[in-house]
Amino acid sequence: MPQFLIAHRTYRTKGDAQETIRAILHGYPVGSTVDDEEHHLLLLDLLDMHPRAEEKIGSGVEAFAIAPPQRGPHPGFRVIRTDGTHIDFSYRECLQPRTYRQQVLNVMGDEVKQTKTDYFESRQAAGTLHSDSSGQLLDTTNTAVSYFQGPSFNEIATEFAESHGGWEAIELTSSAEPGLGRFVDRDLAQRWFDHHHSRAVFGLLTQQESLRLPRR
Repeated sequence: MPQFLIAHRTYRTKGDAQETIRAILHGYPVGSTVDDEEHHLLLLDLLDMHPRAEEKIGSGVEAFAIAPPQRGPHPGFRVIRTDGTHIDFSYRECLQPRTYRQQVLNVMGDEVKQTKTDYFESRQAAGTLHSDSSGQLLDTTNTAVSYFQGPSFNEIATEFAESHGGWEAIELTSSAEPGLGRFVDRDLAQRWFDHHHSRAVFGLLTQQESLRLPRR
């Protein structure tokens, strides 16, 4: 059965995903901040799907708010950035089909996801579960493995793609879950794994600290 994905969230159809987002949009008064953590996380992943995500995210996302209608009768979403600026965005634009670059990025993340798990487990075994930014003690329910101390995941992935002929040159397997295939060329997959390993500098943050990081 066809499915629609927003990050790890699976919806039966794109329409079901749209209804979930509309329920958030109309569940808060105009001008208010989206203060439910699950709603915030969903909107953060949704914003990553916007065709101009980097422009919308800017310095980083502090919060989301409900913006008054600009055209037509319906309110919209507003990004409140960490530098105090804000900008509106259309959730409908976010739900358009993913570009091939976005699909490759998804697969790249899936190919190296175990490295983040291994890093967390090594920190846990060493008894160093504290935020590398604030020093706050962490627990397993409020911990994020982050790239904040070095190049971002997108920067590492772009370096690799550009050195191997561009995004279109990276062939993916087909998948029942769009964007979650694998590299067809397993030697290329290993080269990507090695490149990521050589460039990634992980650290631990609280989930709140991680959410405030600029998306690069």
